[in-house]
Amino acid sequence: MKQAILDYLCALHDTFGHGAALRHCRKERVVGKVPEENVSMPAAVAAIKHCGFACWAGGAPPPNLIGRFDDSRIPVQNVRHVRIWGLQVDDERELPGHERTSIPDEDIWQVTLRAIDGSRFEVNSNLLVAVSPD
Repeated sequence: MKQAILDYLCALHDTFGHGAALRHCRKERVVGKVPEENVSMPAAVAAIKHCGFACWAGGAPPPNLIGRFDDSRIPVQNVRHVRIWGLQVDDERELPGHERTSIPDEDIWQVTLRAIDGSRFEVNSNLLVAVSPD
C-alpha cells in the first residue's frame, strides 16, 4: 500500500509539479499539518513580528547575505512556523548498526526579510533580534 501511495505521489509530482503532490498529501492527510493554535510563538519571535523590523543577532549577517540588507533595520514581511519532520527507524536493514534510531521533529520559526533591492529571504528566527521601528 505504501509503495502504491508513493508511486501515485511521484506521478502527481512529475505531471503537475511539487505543489500538486503536496496539496494531495495534505488533503489525504499523508503529511500531518500542525494547527497554528497548538504552537506557541516564542517571545523573541513575537517581538520581531510586532515591531516589523529586525537586525542580525550576532551584529553581522551570514557571509552569503552581506550587503543585501540595511545595517540597522531590516523590514520583516512575514513570520511563519515550520515543522521539520524527524525520522524513526526500527529496522537495522535501513541503517545498519542503528536499530531503533529516532531523530525528533524540529519546530522552527522562519522570518521573511525584505532586502534593499526588494527581494525576499527566509531566515531562521534565531539569527535575528527585534528592533524598534523608530
